[in-house]
Amino acid sequence: MKYVPHDYQAYCIQRVVEDPAVGLFLRPGLGKTVITLSAVNILKYFRWQVQKVLVVAPKKVAEATWSKEAAKWDHLQHLRTSVVLGSATKRIKALNTPADIYVINRENVEWLVDYYKQAWPFDMVVLDESTSFKNSQSKRWKAMRRVRRFIKRMVLLTGTPSSKGLIDLWAQVYLLDCGERLGQSLSAYRERYFDPDQRSRTQIFSYKAKDGAESAVLDAISDICISMKAEDYLELPDFIQHEVPVLLDANARRAYDQFERDLLLEVDEDVITAASAAVLVGKLLQMCNGAVYSNDGHIVPVHDCKLEAYLELLEQLNGEHCLTFYGYQHDRDRILEALKKHRKDLRVRVYKTVEDEEAWNNGEVDVLLVHPASCAYGLNLQAGGQHVVWYGLNWSFELNDQGNCRLYRQGSPYDKVFVHYLVVQGCQDEDVMATVRDRQDTHEAVMSALKARIKRVKESAK
Repeated sequence: MKYVPHDYQAYCIQRVVEDPAVGLFLRPGLGKTVITLSAVNILKYFRWQVQKVLVVAPKKVAEATWSKEAAKWDHLQHLRTSVVLGSATKRIKALNTPADIYVINRENVEWLVDYYKQAWPFDMVVLDESTSFKNSQSKRWKAMRRVRRFIKRMVLLTGTPSSKGLIDLWAQVYLLDCGERLGQSLSAYRERYFDPDQRSRTQIFSYKAKDGAESAVLDAISDICISMKAEDYLELPDFIQHEVPVLLDANARRAYDQFERDLLLEVDEDVITAASAAVLVGKLLQMCNGAVYSNDGHIVPVHDCKLEAYLELLEQLNGEHCLTFYGYQHDRDRILEALKKHRKDLRVRVYKTVEDEEAWNNGEVDVLLVHPASCAYGLNLQAGGQHVVWYGLNWSFELNDQGNCRLYRQGSPYDKVFVHYLVVQGCQDEDVMATVRDRQDTHEAVMSALKARIKRVKESAK
């Protein structure tokens, strides 16, 4: 596919190429990955200024996003990507594989620094979702600080770098400029821009920004960070769609392939009916989402790959309100369970009545879980947020369009709406997204895609 960057993307590419350190504070869906890859391509193959690039990312992003994005665009397909995940043996093998870009999950940063020590080989480092490095007491931040002197180019990528307040900025910006703009230590940063807030006689529990601190901090880092505060200048589109690739792990992939093969081998693609097609695609989409209903109606969990990707996406949104469409009741229940376990800080509701609609529009809900068939028409949810997430994909372009229009509609207080699709790679999810993109008739799309998949399964089984 040919890449024609938007004006703001071209500007960001230029900044990454020209500046030895830069923070791209762009919301999910605005193309941070392709921007960075395009800059890497220029720096390595046209200017010969970098040799080996390290990308540190959340685990699900590391698994799929960077390699898929490089393969997607014509001008990037020659870039070699090595994914450094798995056991120590697998990680070492990946590090010794010739490549341009090495992608590792953030949990293994300390291991990577200890592995190379003084022989650090990466002259360019990209911290994808840099808020993972906002705590200067964390092991990963301290490890990255130890090797910062070996790094010629540093890029930070995140959507909301200071979701919990200005205090989050110091550690991230330090990795860009080694303390030049916000001070050499967190204590000096606090003393300059903050006053103690909650405290006891002997301990300070929190800080509040001094009057004028926000503008002073933003002015101090404005030359090194590109912020979404400049939306008008960057000429962003009003409606941004973002496909999040989800890669199944080895066990989940085997389970999906076996399930698909057993399900489809028994079907004759020439005589398939609409009723049987609905059952088949429903089963495959359930499997993509991570669980299926057994014949007696019990829920059988299969994998958490999409759940993990969803949690990572919520982390990237950093507390910004999110309307989430689920496909099946077990999707809803598993999402609720995961949020209760991992994100107790979020206020979560399942849409049922007008009270839920009012709470969302009043800003009292961080995550609203909705089935698209229950709210696609008539509901006015535009006041509550600007992010839509499709956890469970839907064949119907009409339901997709109407669902997105719950936020993307007249009367919204937001200038932009972001729609994020979680798409399992190489599975039924990809057929659904192709249908949504092409705006095909639902019935014809389901039948043709399913017949093609049945044919492939039967041919591979011969």
